Amino acid sequence: MTEGNFVDYVKIHAASGKGGKGSVHLHREKFITKGGPDGGDGGRGGHIIIRANKGMWTLIHLKYRKHFKADHGGHGSKSRSTGKDGGDVYIDVPLGTIVRDTETDEILFEITYDGEERIMVEGGMGGRGNWHFKSSTNQTPRYAQPGVDGQEHWFQLELKVLADVGLVGFPNAGKSTLLSVLTSAKPKIADYAFTTLKPNLGIVEYRDYKSFVMADIPGIIEGAHEGKGLGHRFLRHIERNSTLLFLIPADSDDIEREYGILLNELKQHNPDLLDKERLLVISKSDMLDEELQEEIEKSLPAEIPHLFISSIAQKGLVALKDTLWEMLNV
Repeated sequence: MTEGNFVDYVKIHAASGKGGKGSVHLHREKFITKGGPDGGDGGRGGHIIIRANKGMWTLIHLKYRKHFKADHGGHGSKSRSTGKDGGDVYIDVPLGTIVRDTETDEILFEITYDGEERIMVEGGMGGRGNWHFKSSTNQTPRYAQPGVDGQEHWFQLELKVLADVGLVGFPNAGKSTLLSVLTSAKPKIADYAFTTLKPNLGIVEYRDYKSFVMADIPGIIEGAHEGKGLGHRFLRHIERNSTLLFLIPADSDDIEREYGILLNELKQHNPDLLDKERLLVISKSDMLDEELQEEIEKSLPAEIPHLFISSIAQKGLVALKDTLWEMLNV
């Protein structure tokens, strides 16, 4: 999946179908000239239904299709025949999609498991036929209910990437390089900040045909929780990751301070993020000799486990995968 094909925010308009009219009909057949009412009910209008599809990773299919309209219900007919329900319209979305009311910004629901279906807009009920209104004082009612109108509304769809491991770090920390080495993903890599503007996903192959999903979240900057850079869009993708891998390069001026800033941005965005499993990984460690690595190790925060790796030199990657697998399967 290329960066240009990743879309994580769209607005759509959904309109359900109108219910069919109830029928006004009096039973007639040979030798029965004054039969009772037998008008059938109208059919239900079609729903607009959102459905989870685990094979999808982006909302790009909704980028240029904004409007969805379901069919109207069929009208009732004689012999108490109910009209046909209007056809439902299904909108497939990736797991991790949030649906908001555009007017109020309220979260209506979240899609979290494959095959999950939620009705976004209900179709109108069909009107009742005249046979429902027969009574001792009105043997031949000549009226029926009209169908209920459908509804229409604008919705906001946001995608939070679902992954086992989320890479967290400042721009140019080496997250894209690590993802490209551990997986078959091909993220854009260059030596300048904000190379990655969209999350990239890759599957890390582990022993005995096991695997887990890793996400390269675009780089965080100080003040991201206030919306600086593309902060809110970056941070929401971290909410769905099971384990957070903090990646800080060995040539950082102050590794402990960088980790503290990253942790604070997560806390300010959503305090629940601090409950996730965390691992501190020092990248570009091929430039360190043993003495310098030991010196850096003494300054690292004690409350989080750490590893030294080098994506380019393939140093420490087996230990990294072992550690992540253990954290994911405790």
